[in-house]
Parts: sequence; structure tokens; C-alpha cells
Amino acid sequence: MRNRHLLILCLLLVTAGGSLFLYKWLDLGVPIKADNAIGAWTVEARIRFSAQSGKPVKVRFAVPLRPPGFALLDETFVSSGYGLSTAVQDGDREALWAIRRARGEQELYYQAVVYPARDTAQSTGSRPPSVEPPQFSDAQAAVVASLVEQIRAHSADIATFAVETLQRLGARDNSDINLLLTGDDSPQRRAEVAAGILATANIAARPVYGFQLQKEGRRLPLLTRLEVHNGERWLSLDPLSGAQGQPDDFLVWSRGKPPLRDSDGVRHLRLEFSAAENTYEALAAARQRAAERGSLALQFSLLSLPVQMQMVYRVVLTMPLGALIIVLLRNVVGIKAFGTFAPILIALAFRETRLLNGILLFTGIVALGLGARFYMERLKLLLVPRLASVLTVVVLMMAMLSVLTYQLGIGAGLSVALFPMVILTMTIERMSIGWEEAGPREALQQAGGSLLAASLAYLVMTERQVQHLVFMFPELLLIVLAITLAMGRYTGYRLTELRRFKALAG
Repeated sequence: MRNRHLLILCLLLVTAGGSLFLYKWLDLGVPIKADNAIGAWTVEARIRFSAQSGKPVKVRFAVPLRPPGFALLDETFVSSGYGLSTAVQDGDREALWAIRRARGEQELYYQAVVYPARDTAQSTGSRPPSVEPPQFSDAQAAVVASLVEQIRAHSADIATFAVETLQRLGARDNSDINLLLTGDDSPQRRAEVAAGILATANIAARPVYGFQLQKEGRRLPLLTRLEVHNGERWLSLDPLSGAQGQPDDFLVWSRGKPPLRDSDGVRHLRLEFSAAENTYEALAAARQRAAERGSLALQFSLLSLPVQMQMVYRVVLTMPLGALIIVLLRNVVGIKAFGTFAPILIALAFRETRLLNGILLFTGIVALGLGARFYMERLKLLLVPRLASVLTVVVLMMAMLSVLTYQLGIGAGLSVALFPMVILTMTIERMSIGWEEAGPREALQQAGGSLLAASLAYLVMTERQVQHLVFMFPELLLIVLAITLAMGRYTGYRLTELRRFKALAG
């Protein structure tokens, strides 16, 4: 009776998960391959602030307008209760949110979908824009005039003039340069000062603000570059090194001024950018088809979540697959390990350290911690104080290892802090108990099994195609659940036991 109940439950789970998967794939056309279409990016800007009670609130924010190297597919403004208007000002597009009354913490969202496209914004033959020299103080104006004469003598054209300007701004021990930078040597300040110097020489230049797109980009730092017009097109330069050429993955967000332009009636204004890589064409067609049919399958999908939450679920949804691997290794193969969740958490830590570095770090920390645990055994400590002491030793070892590897120029050691310290502590404790009760061989087998399980789980959980499938089709986890439930009743021989009982078969 119990077996029949479990069988029916598993069949229902497989049927539900498989049916929804086939419907989204075959009927709606959701792509099952991660590289089934052109790569598109969902970029999100999140503006947070505290509204001043009883005062009107206005926030002016730049949004992309023909970013070079990209095309804008779609955009969404999320601002409940706010009035919204957009306008083009000085070649930049701005959004203005306004509300008569607001209280407490407020959040505004802007989301855009862009994809790499042929750059048409910097085509040859365009006229250079008019140049307006900035206002310098008398002392700064004298320094700029002298610099312009020196730079002109050491340059041959506009491009070399701009590069020479940026290189001279990098002279930190020069009092004249420090006067211009006013103590701020950031890329943004260099780009602003360089644009002013070039404008004095009647050369059109402007700071450009944006960020580099990443597959899993949360809280992307806002970067600054310098654009200089050479009479035919805009040239992009790194304000620190002067290197020409804009990276392919750099998305220009605003020009001339930072994205947040001005605001009224707000305090503690904060801006965060996030980006996630998605597929386009097949997915867009699937959404359109679902909307035409009134289907809710994609309207309430994970793609409707904010980008930062999407990044979290791309990782979290692979954890059941890692757990299934642990089940198969323990119940079918017969691999011994320290529990179920410890190998999965170690596999998640391997995402940052990479597999080989993670194995070396795990082995080293556990070995040193095991030695400390055996020493504490002589002190006759109670369980909880002993665990707390081992945890303290593990944290100190991780800190010393990070400092040591950093001094030696080994960057992998800096990722050691990402290891789950409590899991390492419990692993050391369980390994020491197993060492005492069953001997060194049994303890080493469990440690090796845990490391093997974590490595296999890491390889599956970081596979791009696997991440794409479970994110686009989370219903497949119902099938994973059915397999896991079915394995809960498996009582047959394990593969490692076949060799143990081989003599009985003869």
C-alpha cells in the first residue's frame, strides 16, 4: 500500500513537471539551449532614498539613448504612485519621477533589455559638436594654458593630444596637476578635467558613464571613460591609462554627467546597477505567443523577478540537482560522506575558488583543523565549547592563509573566506569522532567521499546548460523530486558492496 502511494505520487510529479516543460518548450517555444539565440542583457537600475516628510519629491535620472555597440530592445519603468516623463537633454535621455507627497523609504526601478549590435552612433562623417570651454579659477586657467601649449608641442593630432593630456594628469607629484584635480585622482575626476583641458584647446570631449556587463552582475560599479571627437567620430579612452578603444562589454549609460542628475525632497539617495545575460528572439517570441494566448506560464515566471533575485535563483535552483547526486552516490554507489548538505555547501564555495583551488584549500584547512581538534581532546572539553574553539581556530587559519597567499601573490587564497566555516568545523568534528570510533581508514573514506561528492555536484551545478534549463523550466525539479522520493525506497545492493560480496556469488 505504501509503495503504491509513493508510486502514484512520483508519477503525478513526473507528469506535472514533464507536461509543463513540454508545453513551454513545444507550444510556447521557450528555448531549451542556452545558446539558442543572440545574447541579450537585462540591465536594471535601482534608485533608493528616504523621502522628506511633507515635501514634493523629484528625481531626474539618465537612461540609455543609442548606446554605442548595443541596441535597446525594451524598457520598463517601475514607480508606483509617481508621475513619469522622459525627455532628451543635450544628447542624453532623462527620466523624471515626481510625486506630491511621499513618506519613508522609496524605490524606483528602470529595466532595459539590450543586445550587441553594429555601432551606428559613431559613424564617420559626423560633425563635431560645438565646444564650450569650462570655467576655471585664475590659477587653474594659467595651469591649463601652460599645459595646452606643452601638450600641443608633444602631439600630432587630436587623438595623441588627448592621450598626452591623460598621461600628464597621471603625474601625482606635480603641484599644478594636483591643483586641477583638487585632491581627487579618481577616473571620473580625471575625465572631467581632461574634457575641460581639451575644450580649452577647442577639442570636443566629454566624460562617459557606464559599466561592464557580466553574466551574473550584481551591484555593478559605475565606471567612467573619456570620449573625444577627432572631427569624424568619437574616440573612447581610458582616463587612467589613455588606452584607446572601448571594451565590447562596456555599456554606455550617460554622457557628460553622471546618471543621477538632481533630486528634490530626498535624503540618502542610493543607486545600484545589476545585469543578467539572457537569450533573445526565441524567448521574446515565446513571451509574445504566451501573451496572445493569455497564458500565465511566462507572466509568473522567474524572468519577472528583479535581476538580483534572478541571479540568486540561478544558483539556488541547481541545489536540488546537487542533492540528487549525493543521494545517488550514497544509496546506489555506496560512497561514504559527511551528511548531505555539507558537500552541497562546499560545492557552492567551489564556484568562487574553482575546483582545483577549492580541493586544495578544503584539504589543507581540514587537515590543520583536525590536528587542532586532536589537541583539544587532551583538554577534556565539553562538546559546545570544543566546537566553538575549533570554529575559532578555523577562522584564524583562514585569515592567516588569506594574508599569506596575498603576500605571495597567489590570488586563489583570497577566496578561502567563502568557505562555509561552520560546515568545515562540523566536518572536522565528525571526522575526528569517526577517527576515534572507527579508525583512520573510515574517517578518511568519509572525507574523501565528501570531497568527491562536492566536486561532482560542483561540475553539474556550474554547467551553463543545466543552469539554463532549471531557470527557464523550474518545473523540471518536480521530476528531480520524484527521482529522489523513489530512491528513498531503494534497498538493493550498492555498487561498492558488489566487490565485498563477490565471494558469496561464487
